[in-house]
Amino acid sequence: RRWENRADKDRFYMENLLVVEDDGDLRTQMKWSLAGDYRVIEAGDRNAALEAFTKERPKVVTLDLGLPPDGNGVTEGFRALSEILETDPLSKVIVITGQGDRSNAIAAVGNGACDFLTKPVDPEELRITLKRAFEVAELEKEYHLLQDQLKWQSFEGMLGASPSMSEVYEKIRKVAAAEVPVLLFGESGTGKELAARAIHGLSLRKEGAFIPINCGAIPETLLESELFGHEKGAFTGAHVQRQGRFETAHRGTLFLDEIGELSPALQVKLLRFLQDQRIERVGGRNLIQVDVRIVAATNKDLAKSIEKGEFREDLYYRLGVVTISIPSLKEREGDILLLARTFLRKFSSERGGKAMSFTPAAEKAMEEYHWPGNIREMENRVRRAVIMADDNRITPKNLELAGLSITGKGGGPSLRQAREQVERDLIVRSIERNRGNLTRVARELEISRPALYDLMKKLHLEKD
Repeated sequence: RRWENRADKDRFYMENLLVVEDDGDLRTQMKWSLAGDYRVIEAGDRNAALEAFTKERPKVVTLDLGLPPDGNGVTEGFRALSEILETDPLSKVIVITGQGDRSNAIAAVGNGACDFLTKPVDPEELRITLKRAFEVAELEKEYHLLQDQLKWQSFEGMLGASPSMSEVYEKIRKVAAAEVPVLLFGESGTGKELAARAIHGLSLRKEGAFIPINCGAIPETLLESELFGHEKGAFTGAHVQRQGRFETAHRGTLFLDEIGELSPALQVKLLRFLQDQRIERVGGRNLIQVDVRIVAATNKDLAKSIEKGEFREDLYYRLGVVTISIPSLKEREGDILLLARTFLRKFSSERGGKAMSFTPAAEKAMEEYHWPGNIREMENRVRRAVIMADDNRITPKNLELAGLSITGKGGGPSLRQAREQVERDLIVRSIERNRGNLTRVARELEISRPALYDLMKKLHLEKD
């Protein structure tokens, strides 16, 4: 983001403070008195106050109880207090009353206000009260964040409190105890392996091994031996008999990631296992009985793969007795900052430095960004930001999101920004699909490798 001057930049990073006061002169006086410390938002009545509060979500509000049309009473003021706290129970409201109105001020505290001051307000007393209110608001915010984290941390290492993730947890609980294959769908980086580990950890097989294998990361010529094992002399270099992943997962769970990458021949062998729970090593003649539960995952649309003849329909139905869709990060309402702060605490503590926090601008940028790489991308960005930050405050620049949050004059992305974002998404997704093989990425995008390198450099992807 470009700034006209330093004052504009400082103002952008200030905490929001809502001043609700019907006296225009007093409101202006308070604004100028506090403008150096806070971004002051003004409101002269209850409706304007609620509108400003809903839009700006300030942590702290100063509230005059005598608001129009009941300027001489407190009805409107108490209604405003109630509506603000109903919108955000964690907000801190400092009630300001006239002399001799102490009983109403105490009643307001009893109804949820955090403190009160009497007119005429002493500027120094106001600053101290506001500072304390903001500190308490931040501490409570961190406490509730920690409580949310602890609430879900016991769920086999999975983190998130959004409605979409709550549904995933519920499905995992139900399917974990059943001895049936499970098929997980989700974009790259959404945490499909964590979900698979959760299914294993909550199952009757939890004392057995959890064996993961990425079917897209191993060459086809080696994958069969990795999965099913081989006999001595089965091929050049097979000097000894070797068990495969199926046998090492006996009485446990075998997690087949990127199942959509299996060759037709291996799909047949997997289907045969799912039918009779027996395997045959490469170069062997004996059928071996194994007790293994299969959890598979893919980021592909298997329905399209079936239409193209790339994936067997009968195998799909054998694997997908139960299917669970893991939502992308942008679909997990409320989880973005929860995950980001968790990663921030983790990486800052690993460095042994002071506790770090995100600036309001950084939090806004993260909430607006669409996270094509999902949780994996967030983890990498936060780790990099902790290393690159000059102090204990993480900015959009540290997260490399500053350039991605520039908008056009109309409030939406500029044409250049939109074009670059589309290019970035296409390249990132192709790199994920092709396991970092840039030759295949260039071929898939129908451009030359030098052109791909130039694009990655322009979009700052070479660091990723």
